[in-house]
Amino acid sequence: MWISTKGKNAIKVMTDLGIYATGEPIKVKDIARRQDISEKYLEQIIAMLNKAKLVRSIRGAKGGYMLNLTPAKCTARMILEAVEGDMSVVESSGDVHSDNLTDIVSDKLWDKLDEAVHSVLDTTTLADLLEWHESLLMDQYMI
Repeated sequence: MWISTKGKNAIKVMTDLGIYATGEPIKVKDIARRQDISEKYLEQIIAMLNKAKLVRSIRGAKGGYMLNLTPAKCTARMILEAVEGDMSVVESSGDVHSDNLTDIVSDKLWDKLDEAVHSVLDTTTLADLLEWHESLLMDQYMI
């Protein structure tokens, strides 16, 4: 499994939307500036997040984007799968009737690795990311 720049940026975008949520839509240009992502590239990511119903688009002069879920209900896996697709580590051979025992044994390893990755992605929410961000801000202010 490889998390692309698009996946990493999707996490950054969702975190930005959570940090700067005021009840008003946030403009792409503002997210792009803060996260140092080109607007054109950011629009592609936002379109995928919108399609997955993780963000919602508000049209008009005061339009922009807002989170569509509360941060506690939005998992890292939901965000990554919106832009990356399936987050499985390897494609399972699916051949449980194989005569090759090493195939069966290695499939068990890949299954355990998938479970571990999915566990982290399913239990880490946007609320966690926002909390980590806040914690880092607090650390910066301490002398």
